[in-house]
Amino acid sequence: MEISAGGRLEIRVSAADVGKRVSVRRVDEDAAGGGKFTDTVGVLTSWDDGVLLITRRNGERVRIEESSLVAGKTVPAAPARRRGPAASYAELAHVSARGWQPVERERLGEWELRAAAGFTRRANSVLPLGDPGMPLDEALTAVRGWYAARGLPAFLQLATGAEGTQELLCAEVEDRGWVRDVTAELWIGALAPVADRETAGVGLSRTADEAWLGRYQRKGLGEVALKVLGSGPSVWFATVPGAEGEGPAAIGRCVVDGRWAGFSAVEVDPAQRRRGLATTVMAALGRRALDEGASAGWLQVETDNSGARALYEGMGFAAHHSYHHYREPERGHDGREPAGGHGGRQAERGHGGPEPERAVEGFGGGSRPRGAS
Repeated sequence: MEISAGGRLEIRVSAADVGKRVSVRRVDEDAAGGGKFTDTVGVLTSWDDGVLLITRRNGERVRIEESSLVAGKTVPAAPARRRGPAASYAELAHVSARGWQPVERERLGEWELRAAAGFTRRANSVLPLGDPGMPLDEALTAVRGWYAARGLPAFLQLATGAEGTQELLCAEVEDRGWVRDVTAELWIGALAPVADRETAGVGLSRTADEAWLGRYQRKGLGEVALKVLGSGPSVWFATVPGAEGEGPAAIGRCVVDGRWAGFSAVEVDPAQRRRGLATTVMAALGRRALDEGASAGWLQVETDNSGARALYEGMGFAAHHSYHHYREPERGHDGREPAGGHGGRQAERGHGGPEPERAVEGFGGGSRPRGAS
């Protein structure tokens, strides 16, 4: 907090600091015992009518009464990483998009509209990395029309928690009724520690064969899904064979793109868990990526996937930023029928709703694996 020479706390933020990262302290009268201090760090997205709205790293918006403030100041846009590769949000957004490509795309200014017949949200959402070239309301109307013409709900993929992320845009679309549907994190780390592990028994291929697809959690994969899985600058599929007559014990996918290697779809046969197979798959893919000149890795994971998060931390990965998929408003918020005409929450599998993409997963004993969208 900001402390004056006289030892008093001072408020050194104002409405002029909207868009900046701030740290504020307020008196929380609702806390147990009353009158306790609560600190909030995040991007100041608005300051109107005596109320501040601050977006935290994970995308949560905090409402603070101006009258409760006791101290505040602006702080650096993002804390420096103590280890691992340095990277901007823009760089990682482009790299991760190239590693999981739609089958159809269209530009709206600096926004990219992406569609893949509903296979995963990332391939069926807007990636807005700049100015759409028109007022926001017009851009959102155009987005909804584009997805409605394809029988899909409209989603926006927005990020928070790092320098250059989109806290202000998140706040603006939330104010217009768009609903945060899924939140995950993108993690990064040095590649050498990943590859410096046992890789025996892992086969690598440029294509996903029937055995690999049989272990992949999505069934009935069509041509569109296969195109998305095979998209990227340099794609590799890993397989650990199972017992005779059985499917693979584990699988994985990696996309090499310059200095980056992106890991996804690491899945382990439930009967083969806790044998280190996920680590082995990642090591084999990481070693191949090193051979192709990569030095850093990225992956995505949902915030409640504790097993996967523990594994990544052990490999030297750490969260870089959070990303969120915002679903278009339901009918009634602005009088319009949701794109696709389904109303309410769209189905995640089939019927025009994007299917969530699995991130690196398959850990945690008997728990059901979950991945990022």
